[in-house]
Amino acid sequence: QVHVVESGGDLVQPGGSLRLFCVTAGSIFSTVTTGWYRQAPGKERELVGSITSRYSTTYSDSVKGRFTISRDNARNTVYLQMNSLKPDDTAVYYCNCHGLSTSRTPFDSWGQGTQVAVSW
Repeated sequence: QVHVVESGGDLVQPGGSLRLFCVTAGSIFSTVTTGWYRQAPGKERELVGSITSRYSTTYSDSVKGRFTISRDNARNTVYLQMNSLKPDDTAVYYCNCHGLSTSRTPFDSWGQGTQVAVSW
């Protein structure tokens, strides 16, 4: 079983920065891709960006140039660095991780989310 836990959400003023953490634990053989998603009130969950096992990253147009995803495999942690935050970035941010478990079966796990609020 693979567990995913997000943290780092907070209330921040527009223009500010925040760093989110996604830690995975459990019977992981390899991680293929980790993605950050967000869901604002009344809206559907959307992909913010992702990072592969080979450190290749993709971003949605709405965050490109402001957000950066990185990973530390030794700590089983993926980071979402968010700069120049806007009120529209307010949402619950989720981490999704999929790969292979130690039994060589695929896994696809979500965390519980962490709240980010951008407001004066």
